[in-house]
Amino acid sequence: MARQDASHLFGDDHVRSYRETGGDVGHDWMKGTSTLLLTTTGRKSGEERTTPLIYGRSGEAYLVVASKGGADEPPSWYVNLVEQPEVEVQVLDERFTAHARTATADEKPALWREMVGHWPDYDAYQSGTEREIPVVVLERR
Repeated sequence: MARQDASHLFGDDHVRSYRETGGDVGHDWMKGTSTLLLTTTGRKSGEERTTPLIYGRSGEAYLVVASKGGADEPPSWYVNLVEQPEVEVQVLDERFTAHARTATADEKPALWREMVGHWPDYDAYQSGTEREIPVVVLERR
């Protein structure tokens, strides 16, 4: 089955469609980007929460950006993984556990360029906030 466009989806509908179709709907997203599903554990609730995110690669690792569209506060999924870095990742129909970490200052420039190559708006998001927007490295366990 050919993957279908899911540019109209994001949030819960995106997650549901992605999971039901093994990524056939939802992996390919807007402007030629690809998304994965990141499941973190709530730092207060202990509940699992899944978020679709644009991703890139660096070697074997997956990369995501904690941009929240350039908001002054980080997305809750990022705050959760800082406290509990063991996460679940789904790319297409493959699910695996990963260790999430914020890219180091030395790593970040190259990883940022990689991610801006997938979603150029990240540069505008960074320009619109004083917060340093992190790149998160997801290392398969």
